[in-house]
Amino acid sequence: MKHTLAAGLAALALSAALAACGGSTGTAPATTSPAASPAATAGSPAATATASTAADLKTASTTAGTIVVDAKGMSVYFFTKDSKDSGTSACTDACLAAWPPVTTTSERPSADGVSGTLGTIATPDGKKQVTLEGLPLYYFAKDAKPGDILGQGVNNVWYLASPSGAMIKAGGAAY
Repeated sequence: MKHTLAAGLAALALSAALAACGGSTGTAPATTSPAASPAATAGSPAATATASTAADLKTASTTAGTIVVDAKGMSVYFFTKDSKDSGTSACTDACLAAWPPVTTTSERPSADGVSGTLGTIATPDGKKQVTLEGLPLYYFAKDAKPGDILGQGVNNVWYLASPSGAMIKAGGAAY
């Protein structure tokens, strides 16, 4: 009973976070089992990836095309509400629960196959968030394993990053 209640509360929290950072009246898709809980827990790949100290990026082939992923193969995303070269992220507070920042400890993250310019901006908690072509990069908490691209097109404001630093807008879905 407690596990089901916790999963329900986690789903509710993610729905609120998606609404807060997506600017859409759409809702998050319902989960069908407690194991599919969308919340990033301490042991989940999304939470583990954000806790890593290195943000080595590379490319991977997916159904959406060639995309940028982290060293573990986790997909990274752009947020259309971010402003290029602003030095800040538009994803704050509840938004960060669903869209954790890709962080690094270096000024210039290393990349294999990524042709766009990489850099960093400061997060509110003092970490360095990786940028590609002047825009911050994020993970999606529902991406559970390398190759997942479940954040593609969420609320028509979250898109995968191409190696050149462009947003991949094909195949977007409104949640």
